[in-house]
Amino acid sequence: MTATLIRPIALGFAVLALLAGCAGNPATGGASVVVMSEGKEARIGQEMYTEIQKEGAIYDDRELQDYVTRVGQRLAANTARPDLTFTFTVIDSPDLNAFATPGGYVYINRGLLAFLDSEAELAGVLGHEIAHVTARHAARQRAGSLTTQVLAVTAGVLTGSREIMDSAGMYGTELVRGYGREHELEADGLGARYMHLSGYEPEALLNVIGVLKDQEQYQRVRATSGGKPAGTYHGLYATHPRNDQRLQTVIGAASELDTGQVLEDPSVPGEFQRRTDGLPWGPRIKREDNRYYHRKLGFSFAHPPGWQVSSGSTAIIASAPDSSASLTLTLQKPNAQQTPQQALEAAAGNISDGKTLEQAGLTGYSAVSGSGDTARRLAVINHNWQYLFEGKADNFKGTDADLLAMIESFRPLHPQERNAGEQRHLRYVQVPRGATMASLAASIRIPDAEAQLRLLNGLYPRGEPRTGDWIKIIQ
Repeated sequence: MTATLIRPIALGFAVLALLAGCAGNPATGGASVVVMSEGKEARIGQEMYTEIQKEGAIYDDRELQDYVTRVGQRLAANTARPDLTFTFTVIDSPDLNAFATPGGYVYINRGLLAFLDSEAELAGVLGHEIAHVTARHAARQRAGSLTTQVLAVTAGVLTGSREIMDSAGMYGTELVRGYGREHELEADGLGARYMHLSGYEPEALLNVIGVLKDQEQYQRVRATSGGKPAGTYHGLYATHPRNDQRLQTVIGAASELDTGQVLEDPSVPGEFQRRTDGLPWGPRIKREDNRYYHRKLGFSFAHPPGWQVSSGSTAIIASAPDSSASLTLTLQKPNAQQTPQQALEAAAGNISDGKTLEQAGLTGYSAVSGSGDTARRLAVINHNWQYLFEGKADNFKGTDADLLAMIESFRPLHPQERNAGEQRHLRYVQVPRGATMASLAASIRIPDAEAQLRLLNGLYPRGEPRTGDWIKIIQ
């Protein structure tokens, strides 16, 4: 190489070092070029965590959250960065996903928890994600665009949208995909090391990657039969993880570390199963407090805190706790020749303060009939039927805003809300004599139940359980 080429290259590296900073990485033992301070990493992670909290995406199970945190903190204490503060969170999503953001925030979806079989496998997921943080992979590879990605990534987490995640350039778990093979192998090796130093068997990480590869194979079969493109759960490994030599090497190296002491498995027998028994299966729509849902008629409306709603054969009545106010809903067949305003005028006669209603794709009209404390808040909204609303209150002037807000909150049910009462859950059962996956799946009303049971129990694509084994089913 000539001197004229060497000088610009050397100058380029000098400028890069000045702009980015080159520092020793205690997690890997080497030098890392980063373009972001650790303080900025922490702010980015906090921003995303706050957004996830605000959107209600955290799974509401304090005991499970504490359990995951306990496992995660045990691993974090055995890294080369025990000074880092880590926050571990279970996300209320059915997707097989886990991910880490700068600043020490590690997330795992309840959907991935359902497919794990032990605390050691949970440690494998968390250890891998912790390694992405300690090795500063985000800052080393994506720092230039990470700040602008935060909200997009958060939206993808909350909606489960692969498209949003892909467009942000960061799909969920970096265990699944995202950092590239070298960083993934580095995270696998470091994660396995943290597992070993914490007393967990590093080979459990191979089981986790095997779960993801089974999902990839299943999705490929479904895509082929449906003529759709297949998704990728761990495209970094072309073969099953137990056949990948480099992966075997990094995990094997962790298993051979000499700590100078006997490391005992910290898992309590059966605890992982107790903590995950009853996990919701599939999408979960959490019905809001202070909102009434009528599944048969397919509508919903909000009401003030403390109000009670009763449904009778002729009317639905929402009442204040002290009975000082009420809103009554009745319905009748709509007249195609009448607008909601005309229907209200025909039913009530003289009205005032009329207002057109346009909400959630519905049309309606609201107005006031009478005056003073004897006045009534009336409305007509068309939704398959014609709904007539009549609001009364001892103090009409002081309560009318609440009555109108209730009427304006009336909307159709979302499709998922119709099925909210049919939530299924993960359960552990012993296999009865003579049972097969086909016979166990026969009573489970989920799509492709037999394949799902095999995936849940590490028996995909053709495995069968043994009599007396404890397996996972969906009830």
